[in-house]
Amino acid sequence: MVSDAPASAEVLARAKRVKLVLTDCDGVLTDAGVYVSAQGEQMKRFSLRDGMGVERLRTIAGIAVGIITREQSAILAKRAEKLKIEELHLGIREKLPEVQAIAAKRGISLDEIAYIGDDVNDLDVLDVVGLAAAPCDAEPLVLDRVHHICRRAGGHGAFREFAELVLAAQFPPAALRPITSRHD
Repeated sequence: MVSDAPASAEVLARAKRVKLVLTDCDGVLTDAGVYVSAQGEQMKRFSLRDGMGVERLRTIAGIAVGIITREQSAILAKRAEKLKIEELHLGIREKLPEVQAIAAKRGISLDEIAYIGDDVNDLDVLDVVGLAAAPCDAEPLVLDRVHHICRRAGGHGAFREFAELVLAAQFPPAALRPITSRHD
């Protein structure tokens, strides 16, 4: 159940260990919808607040962000380039082996990875990472398996909320100053 209560001590302890944040795309960074024409995928809506969350993780904490999705999306590739996403993995059907490979490449443990996902194809990863989260509108099976349920929905700031949770666990409030550069 989603609550307005602050994150539990267990969730904050898990967030304190995070060195890499990974996310699904559709249903987390978007509202799980896509506009399709006869020519194929045409538009997806992304939250600019989520983009600021990516920037804050990178600039304040030096925490990289990655996206792992089943989709092959030129739209997402363009968005990831703009956000300077370090790990972009498109067309991934089995996400856990990809996450394990990323961890090995970066020399970190799965316990040092935070992952936010919204659907059943995220469960294998959510079950093994150090901090697992979901937007409040994720599938019920997912909501039952994560450490933290965001108050915000996918595509409407859930990623930003998750990013701020990680930052708050790792830094005192004074260190979490606003970023003055414009981001979109």
